[in-house]
Amino acid sequence: MTNTSSARSTRRQFLKTTGALGGAMLATPLLSRRAFAAPTEITMLAWYGHAEPDVVADFEAEHNVKFKPKYYTGGDNMLGLIAQSPPGTFDIILSDAEYVQQLNAAGYIEALDPKDYPFDDYFPEFQKFAGHWQDGTLYSVFTRFGFLGVAYNTEAITEKEAMTYNVFWNEKLKGKVGHFDWHLPNLGEISLLNGNAAPFDIDATAFEKLREKTITLRPQIGGFFDYGGTFSSLQNGQMLAMAGIGDWITGTLEKNGAKVRSVIPAEGGLQWTESFSIGKGSSKADIAKKWIQYITSAKGQVKSANMAAYPALIPNQKGWELLAKETPEEAKRQGMLLNESNVMDLIRSGRIHYRQIPIQQGLEDWNDFWSDYKGA
Repeated sequence: MTNTSSARSTRRQFLKTTGALGGAMLATPLLSRRAFAAPTEITMLAWYGHAEPDVVADFEAEHNVKFKPKYYTGGDNMLGLIAQSPPGTFDIILSDAEYVQQLNAAGYIEALDPKDYPFDDYFPEFQKFAGHWQDGTLYSVFTRFGFLGVAYNTEAITEKEAMTYNVFWNEKLKGKVGHFDWHLPNLGEISLLNGNAAPFDIDATAFEKLREKTITLRPQIGGFFDYGGTFSSLQNGQMLAMAGIGDWITGTLEKNGAKVRSVIPAEGGLQWTESFSIGKGSSKADIAKKWIQYITSAKGQVKSANMAAYPALIPNQKGWELLAKETPEEAKRQGMLLNESNVMDLIRSGRIHYRQIPIQQGLEDWNDFWSDYKGA
């Protein structure tokens, strides 16, 4: 009797224990179980920095994904990479705003539902940004922007001297002026210097004058630089001024102690604008949408503003509020503080012009001239 009772007790205990273990396994949160699964790979075509850990790590951990970036420099390079790749190669595409219409016309990006994104939190100027929509349909979501003007070494050039694009012709800068190697920002700046109120919408006569003026700068030029070369040449003093860039380059250098800065000169500046689209044919459009929602949320916007590769201004007002709490020094440095003078004043005063694709010439006309200028 005693042995039978003991056996029954042992059996009951076994069932109780295994039942508890089974229940615990069934109750394990989905997120914990997913942690054992290999992350889903998400491809991103973008400027350098957008898929680096300081921007994407939190999102990757939350959604068990891993970004696989393909980085480019310049919109022409971006279009070429997509054209050479099968549909569905890129799940997420970051592009400069002026190229969105070309992406759409070529069938490279998907239509989006504006209700999925926090446009109500954006500044009014950015809620329906030109070029991102076609016939009332959204194709790309505005995520960050910045200004282009005169970038200069503060030990060689005073702020007063830098307040005009004419500084690039200053004799003391001979051989020390660099170009960020992309025709749109450089020629756009010189177009402003020539007095063109719409720097990318100029007739044949104005375009000829733009070419003539640009050629006169060639003896001053010490080099044409990609992203990395622009950073290093300003940091080591190889170049004392740089055309075609702004705080997106000098901001990172300045924060790390380099004696460089950017200003918007009297002739005005250009605005670069970046936005995210979902690649046509992506098999991971749902997670791509979640990424765009994340990076345009207040939390994601703070990540974007503070991106290690290059800082930026952000269009989400709630992002500005959170930035002021989390990194107040950077919010102040970039001029993103509400209820006081800030970067929006530059736009609203008319000093900033959106960078565009040439209106009255073909993109290849500007590109061909730029190639001839480099080889001169």
